[in-house]
Amino acid sequence: MKINAFADVSLRALMVLAAAPAATLLTTQNIADAVGTPYNHVSKAMAKLRTLGLIDVERGRSGGSRLSSAGRQATVGQVLRDLDTRTDAADCVAPGGNCPLIHECRLRAALARAREAFYRELDGVVVAELPGSRQMTPVFQMIGLRPGL
Repeated sequence: MKINAFADVSLRALMVLAAAPAATLLTTQNIADAVGTPYNHVSKAMAKLRTLGLIDVERGRSGGSRLSSAGRQATVGQVLRDLDTRTDAADCVAPGGNCPLIHECRLRAALARAREAFYRELDGVVVAELPGSRQMTPVFQMIGLRPGL
């Protein structure tokens, strides 16, 4: 199963925030640089993560974002469910019209169960436990943070 680009950016942003020390605030630009994604995409992801209560944001000159207590406990499955905007696993309903087989379709139901099984498997993976120091030290150095912070 493939996740969408928005969910991918959101998960990577959460991983960067999870690896940062609790007192450290990271700007959206820091996070965009760390995950190698344009600022505008990361900005939208950060807004959604804030709405979901996964990050705390402090405004102002020395402001930034940090993982919230809920964000520290969030699982990959939970985050993906929250970010998944698709109503169908397949394109059963399309702008050009519905699939003629849509009524009582067993494939559609099977794909929905498979997607939920995918998320259930990821319910045991806590986002904050994913990044390791060997992985994140070069990333933090790249954005100008000392590795020991």
